Amino acid sequence: MLDYELLIQAGAVIRHFKKGDTILQEGTHARFYFQIVEGEVKMVNTGENGQAFIQGIFKPGNSFAEPPLFLDAPYPASAIAITDCNVIVLEKAALLSLLSGNFSQQMQLLKSLSERIYFKSMMAKEISLYDAGHRILTLIDFLKERDGYTDELYPVTLTRQQIADLTGLRVETVIRAINYLFDKELVRKGRKIYR
Repeated sequence: MLDYELLIQAGAVIRHFKKGDTILQEGTHARFYFQIVEGEVKMVNTGENGQAFIQGIFKPGNSFAEPPLFLDAPYPASAIAITDCNVIVLEKAALLSLLSGNFSQQMQLLKSLSERIYFKSMMAKEISLYDAGHRILTLIDFLKERDGYTDELYPVTLTRQQIADLTGLRVETVIRAINYLFDKELVRKGRKIYR
């Protein structure tokens, strides 16, 4: 995403989070730019009944939680460390200063935000209009394209719970749908799912 060295020169620090740590809390005011160096982070909303909806899963090189930072708004979801992770943290004023004089970094950030908007639009349509199998295939195909896989089988690294949380389904429904997709030879499975 944004150049690591430029972020450090601008005053960013690297913070370590343990698996399960809350990096930022839904409803708190956005003040920092976050970019993952190592590990994985999820942006998640949790309902009153405890059911989670994952807004996104972010890996090394990805940034997260920028929209509320630019809108001067509270975070609409919490960020939780999926694994132990190291995250670059930069104050908003320093980020804006860095971006103001660097067109290539502005374009990198714009591309990242555009990919996320595209993903959310695509998943909103899936959740509204299609069955579980279709939702899962669309999610996998999006991840496969994002990660640059072409002809080879794509190993899905998401857990069935994460697939459920990203598609608005229950885990039991995901398991049944994956079995159906396997029977129709639309996916391969073992310990992981492949497409």
